[in-house]
Amino acid sequence: MKSLLHRIGAMWHSRPIVLKMLSFGVIGLGNTVIDFGVFTFAYKVLELPLVASNVLAWLVAVSGSYVMNTTITFRAESGRLLRGKDYLRFVLSGVLGVIATTTTLVVLSHYLPVITAKLISILAGFTVNFAMSHFVVFRPRVLLEEKQASAHQSSVDRT
Repeated sequence: MKSLLHRIGAMWHSRPIVLKMLSFGVIGLGNTVIDFGVFTFAYKVLELPLVASNVLAWLVAVSGSYVMNTTITFRAESGRLLRGKDYLRFVLSGVLGVIATTTTLVVLSHYLPVITAKLISILAGFTVNFAMSHFVVFRPRVLLEEKQASAHQSSVDRT
């Protein structure tokens, strides 16, 4: 836990992290447009049910977001390689973002106007999605290799 808190603190003092956040945000805005377009097409043109249209739109948008963030925002960490395991982590982290957004919206809507609550919930979702992408999905491979080597060395030392 201390290691995670230390990494979060170091992140805020790093200028490249601000650029990553901006890139992540711009990609997110683009994918919001894609989500809305796919939803509208599925619901209005294909006449799919509301939930099916929304899930389809989210899946298309999250897939595009994964590809763009892998090749642009987190290119150094990912090596610009698309991996099934990373995609699954990205999708699951997106689910956490939806939970954070929805929870924030529901709670704040009792105290603030809904539009204000929605805007704050978007910030909450962005924070969760970026943190999950930065620390879990696209964490630097060097750190992973060091951690695995350290774990391996510990098991060798015990034998």
